[in-house]
Amino acid sequence: MKDILMIATGGTIASKPTGEGLAPLLSAGEILACVPGLSDLCHVESCQLLDLDSTNMRPEHWLQIAACIEENYGRFDGFVVTHGTDTLAYTAAALSYLVQRSIKPVVLTGAQKSIYTEDTDARRNLLDAFCYASDARSHGVCVVFDGRVIAGTRARKMRTKSMNAFQSVDYPELAAVRDGRVLRYFYEPEMQPRPTFFRALNERVFDLKLVPGTTADIFEFLESRIDALIIESFGVGGVPCYGDEDFLTAIERWRAAGKTLVVTTQVPFEGSDLGVYQVGARVKEKYDVIEAYNMTLEATVTKLMWILAQTNDPQRVREMFYTPVAHDLLLF
Repeated sequence: MKDILMIATGGTIASKPTGEGLAPLLSAGEILACVPGLSDLCHVESCQLLDLDSTNMRPEHWLQIAACIEENYGRFDGFVVTHGTDTLAYTAAALSYLVQRSIKPVVLTGAQKSIYTEDTDARRNLLDAFCYASDARSHGVCVVFDGRVIAGTRARKMRTKSMNAFQSVDYPELAAVRDGRVLRYFYEPEMQPRPTFFRALNERVFDLKLVPGTTADIFEFLESRIDALIIESFGVGGVPCYGDEDFLTAIERWRAAGKTLVVTTQVPFEGSDLGVYQVGARVKEKYDVIEAYNMTLEATVTKLMWILAQTNDPQRVREMFYTPVAHDLLLF
């Protein structure tokens, strides 16, 4: 039997009612006690690393989770991280950059309803996560939720209440878990015996979601506060021109300051393509900005944090951003 470490971080799966709403109050041991069938799959140990509503999850916590995996990597065959659903996709993406090319699985899961309740999805999700983590061919960072296995850089929460909360964006699901069996859709290449661990992130990354009427003076406000700006634009991508060149001037000044600028799209599927319309083509041609293409926002944000913790050189940042990691970027 495999030895699996469950790293508990709080979230809905661990919540109980309080006078002010649900709060993560159940311990790792109490969660495991709700799924006695786990002992038939693997040997389980648990670690109560955090006790957070995932709304409060921050980059420093991602580093703590990665450090816990690194510290215990030699002792266990796989890891299951229980996590709140609201920021689970960000954590999955971050861990994909902090724990790269792992031959052992790092599986994130959670629930839309607490394991404390009778009609919960928590027991199934937890059982499926341990089933996948115990399978001999599982490796790398992934999300297991509602029977789906999704690459860590490709998961996004698409529904706030339904049990099928997560979807794989512009990439096939890796596998399904059905009745205690892992059904693989394709086989991935072998990983290296020990992964590469990273121990730093640069939090000075900001996502600017454009709305009609957004003005370019936001750049001046952000310039002293952040190192990388993601412009979440409309459709396939572009920046507004309200009868002036304010956005282009702001972009030029931003790049002259040596700061990173990435353009992406607000549309969940099919990615950006700046060259299609004039509002995007002029930015791409004149400033050669970094484009996220079909990367998820969660992967874009966390990849920049990972890159900028290692280098501020614009050319190196660009090279690292366009180097695919764990299926985050499909080049075409």
